[in-house]
Amino acid sequence: MPTTVLSDTLTVSALGLGGMGLTAAYGGTTTQEAVATVNAAIDLGVTFLDTADVYGEPRPGTEGPPGTNEEMFGQVLATRRDEVQIATKFGITGAVGDGIPTRGDAAYVQAACEASLRRLGVETIDLYYLHRRELDRPIEETVGAMAELVRQGKVAHLGLSEVTGPELRAAAAVHPIAAVQSEWSLWSRDVERHVVPAAIEVGAGFVPYSPLGRGFLTGTLTRESLAGTLRAGQARFEEHFEANQQVVEVVRSVATEVDATPAQVALAWLYAQGRRLGIPVVPIPGTRRAERVAENAGALAVELTEDHLTRLDAVADRVQGGRNLGFAGPTWISAGRE
Repeated sequence: MPTTVLSDTLTVSALGLGGMGLTAAYGGTTTQEAVATVNAAIDLGVTFLDTADVYGEPRPGTEGPPGTNEEMFGQVLATRRDEVQIATKFGITGAVGDGIPTRGDAAYVQAACEASLRRLGVETIDLYYLHRRELDRPIEETVGAMAELVRQGKVAHLGLSEVTGPELRAAAAVHPIAAVQSEWSLWSRDVERHVVPAAIEVGAGFVPYSPLGRGFLTGTLTRESLAGTLRAGQARFEEHFEANQQVVEVVRSVATEVDATPAQVALAWLYAQGRRLGIPVVPIPGTRRAERVAENAGALAVELTEDHLTRLDAVADRVQGGRNLGFAGPTWISAGRE
C-alpha cells in the first residue's frame, strides 16, 4: 500500500483503520474476531491503526474510560508492533452518552497516557490525540502537558480531534501538531471552511473519521440497522433517512461508471479533495469485517474525472440534517464552536 506523509516526521499507510466499531458503537464483535480483522488489515498494508481510551463497552461498577478497545489492539501489538503506527486518544473521561465529561489538566493527561500505554502494551504511542478539549480550560495548557509526554518519550507525535481553526493555531504555538482528526466526508464538509486551512497553515495532516458517513454513503444501511448504534437520534439518519438517499444515489451512479463500490468512490473523493486543497489526507474507515478493509483499500486505485468530482461535490448541498450526534450538545464538534 502507498504511504502518506502526514507531517514532516510522521509517515503512515495511505489508508488507516478506525477501531471504534470493533468493540462498541455499531454492534461490536468478539475480541477474537476483532483481532483477526486488525491482523487482516495489516496483512493488506494498512499500518495506521486508530483507537481511543473511551472506545469499548463500559466496565460495570467502574468509572472512567473503559479501555477495552485499546486492550484488543494490544493483543495485536504484542506480535506486530514494528509493523504499525498506533494512534490513540484521551480527554473523554466517561462512556460516551453519560454526559460526555472531559478533562485536560496536566495530572489527567499524564495518567491517561500511562493507562493507555499499559493497555496497548507499548513504550511509545506514535500519535496521541486530544479527543475532545475541556472547553473551560485553555487548550494551550492541555497541549503543554501533552508536550511533556513527548519529552518523556511516551509519545512521538501530537494530534487534536474536533478543534476549530483558532484552537489549532493556539495549540500549534505550544508544540507542533502532526494531525487533526475530525469527521470529513462527502456529506460532512464543514471542516473545509476553517479547520483545513488552519491545518495547512501549521503543517498538520488530516485524518478524516467516519469518511463513509457512518456507513450511510455505502448504501447498505437500513432503518432497522440504526437501532442501538451511535446513529440513533441523529437527524440525518432518522427523520431525514429517506431524503438523504438522494446522496447515496449520486455516489452509486458514479460507482457504476468507474466500476467501483460506493464506499470506494466516497474514499476516492476524499483523496481527491485533499489533493485539490493541498493537504495530506488519511481516512480511517472502521469496519468489523476483513473483506471490507480490502474493499476500502481498493479506493486508492479509483480514478475520478472532473465530471465525477463535480457531481459528488454537489451532494453536500442536498444533505438534510447536521452531523452532531443526537445525545451531544452543539459544542461537541468543531462546527458548533466556530
